Amino acid sequence: MGLSITLTINGVPRSLMLDDPRVTLLDLLRERLDLTGTKKGCDRGQCGACTVLADGRRINACLALAVSLDGADILTIEGAADGDTLHPVQVAFIAHDGLQCGFCTPGQIMSAIDLIREGQAGDDPERVREAMSGNLCRCGAYAGITAAVLDAQRRMRADDDAAQQEKQAA
Repeated sequence: MGLSITLTINGVPRSLMLDDPRVTLLDLLRERLDLTGTKKGCDRGQCGACTVLADGRRINACLALAVSLDGADILTIEGAADGDTLHPVQVAFIAHDGLQCGFCTPGQIMSAIDLIREGQAGDDPERVREAMSGNLCRCGAYAGITAAVLDAQRRMRADDDAAQQEKQAA
């Protein structure tokens, strides 16, 4: 006996049959849908490697039962870019060496995207570090991660301001 759920994953509606109602979103993404960018680190919600956005909010996919997200819009690292154009946070992570081994990077990027969307990053590196504290980096790339978040936020604000000015001029 299966359980049917519908999720929109990276903009694509998906109807899925779950054999087990206890399957986590993380296992569904990785094992059923081959979306392996979202990493399984601790499997206990402590490391943040599995961070994705569900209805625009960051969650630990290892703690979320897929069935509890029926109808949700899920964004993973695979869907962060716009075609061949990387998301500004991805660009900033590259520019500031916000990664080393790369294992935690997808979760870090997804958390940063939501942090900036929330308007919680501010201009203070300490505030960014605190807000990103749910994402651990064993390699210690925190200085680059913090710089990347601040730079991405600055660039995204500048892009938003330019779009507003363009809209007002039209």
